[in-house]
Amino acid sequence: MTAFDLAIVGLGYVGMPLAKEATAAGMRVVGLDVDPRKVEALTSGRSYIDDLSDADLDEMLRSGFTATLDDAVLAASEVIVICVPTPLDDDRRPDLSAVEGAAKTIARRLKPGTLVVLESTTYPGTTDGLVRPLLETSGLVAGKDFHLAFSPERIDPGNPKYGLRNTPKVVGGYTPACRERAVAFYSRIVEQVVPVSGTREAEMAKLLENTYRHVNIALVNEMAIFCDELGIDLWEAIEAASTKPFGFQKFLPGPGVGGHCIPVDPSYLSFTVRRLGYPFRFVELAQEVNERMPAYVVARVQRLLNRHSKPVNGANVLLLGVTYKPDIADERETPALPIARRLLDLGARLSYLDPHVPVWSVDGVPVRRAGDLETAVQEADVTVLLQQHSAFDLGVVEEKGRLVLDTRGVLVENERVERL
Repeated sequence: MTAFDLAIVGLGYVGMPLAKEATAAGMRVVGLDVDPRKVEALTSGRSYIDDLSDADLDEMLRSGFTATLDDAVLAASEVIVICVPTPLDDDRRPDLSAVEGAAKTIARRLKPGTLVVLESTTYPGTTDGLVRPLLETSGLVAGKDFHLAFSPERIDPGNPKYGLRNTPKVVGGYTPACRERAVAFYSRIVEQVVPVSGTREAEMAKLLENTYRHVNIALVNEMAIFCDELGIDLWEAIEAASTKPFGFQKFLPGPGVGGHCIPVDPSYLSFTVRRLGYPFRFVELAQEVNERMPAYVVARVQRLLNRHSKPVNGANVLLLGVTYKPDIADERETPALPIARRLLDLGARLSYLDPHVPVWSVDGVPVRRAGDLETAVQEADVTVLLQQHSAFDLGVVEEKGRLVLDTRGVLVENERVERL
């Protein structure tokens, strides 16, 4: 079998950017996934990742990248990086089943001298307490027979400025030698590697980053609610505060938090703290505030319609943008879903428009996709701007919309347009 410098387990939003940069660095890279649809798409040159174009994938394939369902490739790989999903279960507890499955698969193929790195976001202690024992069922010992490290992914889909290569890479090893091996590996791919003393510190760094954002977003979201009642333009206040050159970072309110990190990662940290016997009150309060925002958006829609003598029941409601952030197709944890669910429960006739989402459904019920933007906002009793995709002509929304609720603070307010 062909020898590989790197095998990536999990070919999603984390694994594929790593594959791209490693291939560009001249490494022999193989990607392993359990989903045959992903493997078939990649082998055929069709990318399903926002930050990876078909042209990028074609270049990777020409440079030797391959995708496979066969875990035998792990035995022929010098480095194995785990990039599998770590979601929450139905009770909002960490679901590490994919990490467990990956570690068990690797253990069956692990050979001496291999470096294994976990990049999937998780709570502190996972690399040492869960992954290491599973890998050691191979009969090999971490830190002696193979190297083990944790390096949190910092992928920001759709970010035009920062990608994997120019975003500093935090690396923590099970032993100092493990860390040195991982640092040497990542130094071939990224511009700056940030070593930390152990895997737990690296695991905590990722949770701290996103918990910081989670808490501050919750702060401005709660301020948006009471500033509306006080008649204060919070958006203007935020811009004014952001002129301070020190001690302040701008965060903006919105219809809720979405994506693969902020709605999930703080819950991993809260889970860790609760195992110590007490709650992480900041995180749990932030979760409560941010999860309240979809209901608040619907309440604002109701109020806007009521002011014009229209009930939600039977009203034509248009949602503009149903992804979790601008200019990408990623719908993970999008607040558009709970908003749509509540509007449907109230009897709204729902439609949506999103250039990145050709088909959309709520709990298995298809939602009608509007066509032309101008026609759509003119026909809707109320338009809710949930995501400011660059493809949207915001001037058309302002001028042609009958009633508009702007949850992103990008429209000019008038007698028909309200901002959150």
